[in-house]
Amino acid sequence: MELVSHPCTMDYHINEFPWEDIMHRAIHQGYRSHQTSTCGLHLHVNRNTFSDNQEEQDEVISRILYFVEHHWNELLKFSRRSEYTMNRWAARYGYEHTPKAIMDKAKKGGNGRYAAVNLCNYHTVEFRLFRGTLKYNTFIATIQLVNRICDAAMYNTDDSIAKLSWSDFVADVTEPELIQYLKERQLYINDRVEETEEF
Repeated sequence: MELVSHPCTMDYHINEFPWEDIMHRAIHQGYRSHQTSTCGLHLHVNRNTFSDNQEEQDEVISRILYFVEHHWNELLKFSRRSEYTMNRWAARYGYEHTPKAIMDKAKKGGNGRYAAVNLCNYHTVEFRLFRGTLKYNTFIATIQLVNRICDAAMYNTDDSIAKLSWSDFVADVTEPELIQYLKERQLYINDRVEETEEF
């Protein structure tokens, strides 16, 4: 079974959409997500969030691709996927020294839609990196992470995104769900907390 939401803001997903209830009911009825080998959590971001101009959209998207490649190890850990499943369902484009070079490689693409950041959709950019989950905090943290990646790409230059370390990226995180998840995955200022089971 696949769940697909209508387009909505991050605020709506977190404060209005009944995701917690949906996930609780799915678990109660015996559904699994994380505990399978094929379930993914894919997040789409409207391209016009970045700009109404396609050239400006491409500049932001190129910095998203650069960020993903530059922080691949951290994102792999965040994703809860193995290298094998990542290569199968969400392959990387490969590291290059500039956002533009990664974008050029992505546009030539050989991954089709099975890329970590899928650019095949006309109206959206699809983040395919993440393993599925029925754990509410993980779900919300994933939305918050994607939002932060998009913000980093929108509000940095090519040079400043190249200098943005993972530590700097997570240093100003304020969202409690994202902080908790980063700590569980040992991706946040070396704080360790006990990880709870994924569903």
